[in-house]
Amino acid sequence: MALEKSAKQNEQNKLSMGLAAVVVGILIVVIMVACFGLYQRLVKNRERISELQSEIVKEEQRAEDIEEYRKYTETREYIEEVAREKLGLVYEGEVIFKEASSE
Repeated sequence: MALEKSAKQNEQNKLSMGLAAVVVGILIVVIMVACFGLYQRLVKNRERISELQSEIVKEEQRAEDIEEYRKYTETREYIEEVAREKLGLVYEGEVIFKEASSE
């Protein structure tokens, strides 16, 4: 009777161990799938960071160009250029020659 009880207990232990192994295996698969998804997100985020860093460099260059243009617009040279081109102003005593149109 003791042998039957021991054999039955061994069989239950084997079944329990088998179920535990299956559960652990399923957990490992789930964790691996989750890790793969996270790795893909990591790769995409790194690419996005790279893109954003290049945009930052471009925008910094654009800001420098705008600042240089702002300084240029405050110069006498720019003011004279605009006055000549858009307003048609000239210095006193200055003569402007224009090409005759072909009409």
